[in-house]
Amino acid sequence: MKISRRFVFSLVCAFLGVAGSSARGLAQEHHHLVVPVDKVQWGPAPPILPPGAQLAVLEGNPGAKGPVVMRLKLPANYVIPPHWHSMHERITVISGTFTIGNGDTVDRKGSQVLAAGGFLSLPAQMHHYAWVKDPTVVQINLEGPFDLFYVNAADDPQKKGPSSTK
Repeated sequence: MKISRRFVFSLVCAFLGVAGSSARGLAQEHHHLVVPVDKVQWGPAPPILPPGAQLAVLEGNPGAKGPVVMRLKLPANYVIPPHWHSMHERITVISGTFTIGNGDTVDRKGSQVLAAGGFLSLPAQMHHYAWVKDPTVVQINLEGPFDLFYVNAADDPQKKGPSSTK
């Protein structure tokens, strides 16, 4: 029995907590993919991120090798502690204001503010952090599989109890 690409993608999205993502229109070979803004379907971000964020996978499979396009919706006062990825990450601010910094501790004064339309490119293994004051949406482009490693293991929300939040 041949397993369809859509079925495998659905399983991965469910595993990552983004089932029902707008990537349901995933392009097959030699076809294009169109995702109107009103068809972007948000789900809870994977538990590797602090609670409260939402994620939409627009294209690709975050758990597999290949190009991936995701959007991350961050609520007001959201912080992603210092971390790094094994892959190059490209981020475009869609709405709101996204503040980014590099290093092993969150330094709000040493961060750079990006408004909607702003772009940043982060090389693999670069230690960085992000925070927002107001609700913000960013688009993330990368070559999967997606991963995230916290500089300080205690910042990993998966290692915290259910009652602890940032």
